[in-house]
Amino acid sequence: MQITETLAEGLKHEFQISVPASDLDAKADARLVDLKGKVRINGFRPGKVPVSHLKKVYGRSVMAETIDQTIRDTNSQIFTERGFRLATEPKVTMPTEEKAVEDILNGKSDLTYTVAIEVVPAIQLADFKGFTVEKPVAEVTDAEVDEAVKRIADQNRTFAPKGEGAKAETGDRVTISFKGSIDGTPFDGGTGEDMPVVIGSNSFIPGFEDQLIGIAAGETRTLKVDFPKNYGAETLAGKAAEFETSASLVEAAHDTVINDEFAKTLGLESLDKLKEAARERLAAEFAGATRQRVKRVLLDKLDETHRFEAPPSLVTEEFEQMWNSIKAEMEAGGKTFADENTTEEAAREEYHKIADRRVRLGLVLSEIGEKNKITVTDDEVSRAVIERARSMPGREKEVWDFYRNNANALAQLRAPIYEDKVVDFILELANVTEKKVTREELYKDDEEKSAA
Repeated sequence: MQITETLAEGLKHEFQISVPASDLDAKADARLVDLKGKVRINGFRPGKVPVSHLKKVYGRSVMAETIDQTIRDTNSQIFTERGFRLATEPKVTMPTEEKAVEDILNGKSDLTYTVAIEVVPAIQLADFKGFTVEKPVAEVTDAEVDEAVKRIADQNRTFAPKGEGAKAETGDRVTISFKGSIDGTPFDGGTGEDMPVVIGSNSFIPGFEDQLIGIAAGETRTLKVDFPKNYGAETLAGKAAEFETSASLVEAAHDTVINDEFAKTLGLESLDKLKEAARERLAAEFAGATRQRVKRVLLDKLDETHRFEAPPSLVTEEFEQMWNSIKAEMEAGGKTFADENTTEEAAREEYHKIADRRVRLGLVLSEIGEKNKITVTDDEVSRAVIERARSMPGREKEVWDFYRNNANALAQLRAPIYEDKVVDFILELANVTEKKVTREELYKDDEEKSAA
């Protein structure tokens, strides 16, 4: 066997391999001998079929299997001896000319092929004990607990009918029936009977609720609205529609009295217990925000301290996935790059940088986990599946079956668990200091990004 490296350019390597026909023939004959005691051919006793006859019957298929196995074994040998970690599957190029293929299969010609690979670079890990990470910690205040309880009360407020002839105002609940049409033609899903809508809740198409202001029970109006360009139903997106709408009841909201009795309607013993539950939920939310801030800072430090060439094919793959998603979102929202104060060229450059960072960080996290024997157990994955199922009441079995029968989905669930375990490992080594902050300061970065 002859192995010649024909390309060594950065992370890309290419080899030309030549395997003598005699080697292939010997391996194929060994395989035929092995088959001798297993096959049943009319006219021959079990185990007594001559190899020469087996070669006539199975020769081509056995040789094809031999070639496939030889390529896999040879490639594995090349990569192992050179300490290569592959970034992608190797690309094998075989002869395609019919006569050349026939000669190889018939053992008349040597097997010559090329294999092109892209490897993962050697990664020199930083000293994590030298990392300094500031951990923002926000304590839940009494005022924040009171605000949370007030929101719960608002969500559970009651409504009572307004007087005869009373007109609807923002915050009132109006029970309506409607029939929608576009250019005078009714459309699917455009009708509703006795549907309650709170004016100002933004639960209907933009502009719909505003036109209910001033309506009285027994009154009928024609509401004119435009479906958003990114509306889910393509047949309606961006279309102008009219809704013949009748109001049957107008109700005013009654403020909920926040006391022990209100807490009991929610299944809690007292107002103190309600406040305690609200405080615990806020504390959990703050802890989650703190975790995200710390993780973001840590990933930034890993990015800064691990600069190397990422495998181009992995970067391209990551970029294409992100870019296709961005383009689809923009098309659905009817937006252009000009609307985002950028150009397509600048946006592509920015997302390519993001793709490069993601690939490098993924490789670094993988290297850290591998060197420190960090793994994700089946129990941890099962708990994640259970949590996902619980988040979709009524569809638990459907969710469970989906993950059980979908290896890729299970891998996507495993990935963030692995990442979090590696992050925790680094944080145990790093110098982490706590800093007291307010809720506003804790969420500042997220709110600024949302505004942008």
